Amino acid sequence: MTIPAEPILKLEGVSKRFGALTVTDDVTFSVPPGEALGIIGPNGAGKSTLFNLITGNLRADSGSILFMGEDVTRVPPMQRCIAGVGRSFQIPQPFDKLTVFENLLVAATHGRPCSEREAEQDCAAILERTELIGSANVLAGRLSLLQRKRLELARAMATGPKLLLLDEIAGGLTEGECIALVDTIRSLHREGVTIIWIEHVLHALNRVVERLLVLDFGKIIGLGEPEAIMASSEVREIYLGIEV
Repeated sequence: MTIPAEPILKLEGVSKRFGALTVTDDVTFSVPPGEALGIIGPNGAGKSTLFNLITGNLRADSGSILFMGEDVTRVPPMQRCIAGVGRSFQIPQPFDKLTVFENLLVAATHGRPCSEREAEQDCAAILERTELIGSANVLAGRLSLLQRKRLELARAMATGPKLLLLDEIAGGLTEGECIALVDTIRSLHREGVTIIWIEHVLHALNRVVERLLVLDFGKIIGLGEPEAIMASSEVREIYLGIEV
């Protein structure tokens, strides 16, 4: 008999309010190790707030968040990062006056326990994987949008994440750029990195994820295989604006 793996991430009844506005409403779900989970929902559904709760940038008002079996509900963001929770941001936030390589070194040396030599070697390998090796000595502030998106992914990778949170990383890219970036994300997934990906570019998302979670006004309204979720009349009406 196969014993199910303990979830790498588990949220139980997580809620967050800003005054009278509830932005995350009794959210409960779990993610097994190695899964790629997509999160979709209309603007204002609470997707980025959910990421901020998982990373610790926001404190949940109620409920619990477990990472690798440990309760991290009250653990600060830095400790969660060192434990293995990495993320990218919807709007890239590099250190513009540092080079691409220096940006990765900052993430590697502060985001996980490792020696300087290990950090340098890992960062060089990540630059190769994300096709940034030719821009290693370029100031981050001079990069194109695609390069900044790649750097955002590379910085998250440099922290050595066990759980990688991607926030609309394909947004604003051309079709060709999007495909190239998705290929990198798929290779990470094949290597066993657990991924949770917020995205509006559905064809990119569907090339990677095994399940989709749908949020609307902070509530989960659907969770399951992508084909079944997108066939749901409720999801099509709320997310796609199709009256069914």
